[in-house]
Amino acid sequence: MQITIPQNAQTVISTLAANGFEAHVVGGCVRDALIGTAPHDWDVCTNAEPAQVEDCFRAFKTFDAGIKHGTVTVVVDGELIEVTTYRIDGVYADNRHPDRVSFTKSLAEDLARRDFTINAMAYCDKDGITDPFGGREDLKRGVIRCVGDPDLRFGEDALRILRALRFASRLGFSIHYATAESIHKNAALLNSISAERIRDELMGILCGSGAEQILNEYRDVIAVIIPELAECFDFDQCNKHHVYDVYRHITRSVGVSRNHPLIRLTMLLHDIGKPQSCTQDSDGTKHFKGHQKISADISRTVLRRLRFSNITIDNCLRLVLFHDVRFNGSKRLVKRVLNHIGEDNMRLLFEVQLADLLAQSDYKREYKLNGVLNAQLQLEEVLRQNDCFSLKQLALNGRDLINAGITDGRQIGKILYFLLDEVIDEKLENEKNALLARAMEVKDSFV
Repeated sequence: MQITIPQNAQTVISTLAANGFEAHVVGGCVRDALIGTAPHDWDVCTNAEPAQVEDCFRAFKTFDAGIKHGTVTVVVDGELIEVTTYRIDGVYADNRHPDRVSFTKSLAEDLARRDFTINAMAYCDKDGITDPFGGREDLKRGVIRCVGDPDLRFGEDALRILRALRFASRLGFSIHYATAESIHKNAALLNSISAERIRDELMGILCGSGAEQILNEYRDVIAVIIPELAECFDFDQCNKHHVYDVYRHITRSVGVSRNHPLIRLTMLLHDIGKPQSCTQDSDGTKHFKGHQKISADISRTVLRRLRFSNITIDNCLRLVLFHDVRFNGSKRLVKRVLNHIGEDNMRLLFEVQLADLLAQSDYKREYKLNGVLNAQLQLEEVLRQNDCFSLKQLALNGRDLINAGITDGRQIGKILYFLLDEVIDEKLENEKNALLARAMEVKDSFV
């Protein structure tokens, strides 16, 4: 099979070949090209050692930040191409990086150190595809399989455990039984991996088409990185609104939600506090009052531990906290929620609620769905009519109150929020004179 290599990568291969060296594109770019997906990066491997690579590309700009592990980065037509010498990895004392590498002249030996068969293929126009471990066949069969001994591969780099799950989720593949067995056995190795690496792989898993299945089949692995979820496993909800236990409801809601990072992350965490909020009637019916707040508190801990950005944490917590608001046809409720979470999050909240409902039982489903759909229409009406739902839209501000003789900052804040509530409840017109008159009436109540 012919793979079309972009001109910049082809320039690198041709330059190395002109100097008497082997060169191939390797790894993920070959995998993606074979399944018809545009590769993000084109990496090159070669039997030339790093000093020889630099010598071949004297006419180009190069970087040698990765030279310790045999990688020289070459800039061709403004693009970065990593060129790595065939190598054999030494001991991975930290379960993440080899302590040392040694160079080899054998492409097969270089491919043998890689994680999965589908990533252990190389290509050049001269030789075609080099595939000593059956990666091409595994691609056709839809299988993620380690190169060689899975225990050895995961012992070398524990992050490969999550990479296997990410590839399976993204590609919709199954995981070979021996590799799967090793993943379950070695899951605790993930405790040695940095939070940032775990975060990135987790998001890759969540944003794959096979996320629901992977979250179910490898829940023990997920519990290593988010132990708070383990309490949700097999936790029967015992009420007419649900047909799944808490964890299966969570994973189902991930599966039916739009593939959007913040939505998927919210669905994973939205009910994580249910076990802690559970009460049970004498007839066995369970209730989860206040689970939204508990879920948000737990989510904050999880997201901070995994080093998510402050903006992601803030937005996710807002969605978790408000995910169970029951819109009842009141435009005032729409405006109140809009005031708390903003327009962008409000639109995402509707998607979160729809996914939540689709992962529940059929009980009152049509009624619940209509409530969300009606709230969506009301949102558009509020925005179209420029209805007031935030302090910045209020026709009166703090400076106006200071000019009227109210100078205490805390008092001013309380008055403005009171006036906003009155406007949202349609008890007061959003007009400056009316607002100021009302402020003067109530000011002594907020001293």
